[in-house]
Amino acid sequence: MLAATTAPAAAWLAGCRDPGIAPDLRPSARPVALREREIQRVVAAQATSDGAGVKLARSLGSRALSMLDPFLMLDEFHTDKASDYLAGFPDHPHRGFETVTYMIHGAMEHHDSLGNRGRLGPGSVQWMTAGRGIIHSEMPKQQDGLMWGFQLWVNLPARLKMIKPRYQDIDPSRVGETHIDDSSVRVIAGEAGGLTGPVSEIVTAPQMLDVTVPARGKSRHRLPPGHNAFAYVFDGAVKLGTSTTRIERGNIVVLGPGDQLTASSEEGGRFLLLAGQPIGEPVSRQGPFVMNTDQEIRQAVDDYRSGRLVDREG
Repeated sequence: MLAATTAPAAAWLAGCRDPGIAPDLRPSARPVALREREIQRVVAAQATSDGAGVKLARSLGSRALSMLDPFLMLDEFHTDKASDYLAGFPDHPHRGFETVTYMIHGAMEHHDSLGNRGRLGPGSVQWMTAGRGIIHSEMPKQQDGLMWGFQLWVNLPARLKMIKPRYQDIDPSRVGETHIDDSSVRVIAGEAGGLTGPVSEIVTAPQMLDVTVPARGKSRHRLPPGHNAFAYVFDGAVKLGTSTTRIERGNIVVLGPGDQLTASSEEGGRFLLLAGQPIGEPVSRQGPFVMNTDQEIRQAVDDYRSGRLVDREG
């Protein structure tokens, strides 16, 4: 029983519209039910090659799933056969979008036309804004063993396609890891579990998480409701949303609208979870160039052939 003469009791009562109802139980304070993100589509990654012949599995940017605004492409390279990756990705141009390299295992070195150079090891991230133009290479820094990682392409709106190129090279130590329910989560971009990812100032406000669900584990992940979102399972198998379907490694899942995604696994699984603010503009793309019109693509090709693509003075 509350003592009517105590200050804490008076403060507690003052916070209630009705002295008989505690503040946490007032109708206005009840939590709003979150909408579950459900599976809209499941697409298996397709075997392909890129660069100088690197073997890849392409899930986004394939004929089956050309893009999910603002995401343009997702490739996974995962092989312990040196012949599958040693040729690497020699010098090649980009204009009009952003490339993201995320390493799980192995080592790559990048070098570009502006003089930037760096090494990408396990757990590291490189978010490169190609902007108006850059020529770069990504080459293996190992002769054998497992090479495992991802390349993601993210679009830029028309007003930013010709901005000055920039890099965000993220050391593994800068990528925070947290626990959400049963899962461990590396937060690369956006916010999750009280952590903010080290990738910053990206116009599409992306959320990029590396989620590991243990055997018989379950977790719920908040996602910005206005963002397009997908998950790519790259180890084990998981169930997503309220579906009972097992999504095995090598499959991308397009998620419907909502506020959160529930993930569970019987045997354990790991997946990338990405969400981004859609741009909603026309997309014209050819090889390493992504613009809004075919004329802009022709200009990019002409600029590259004539040596005008890169502003070497930055």
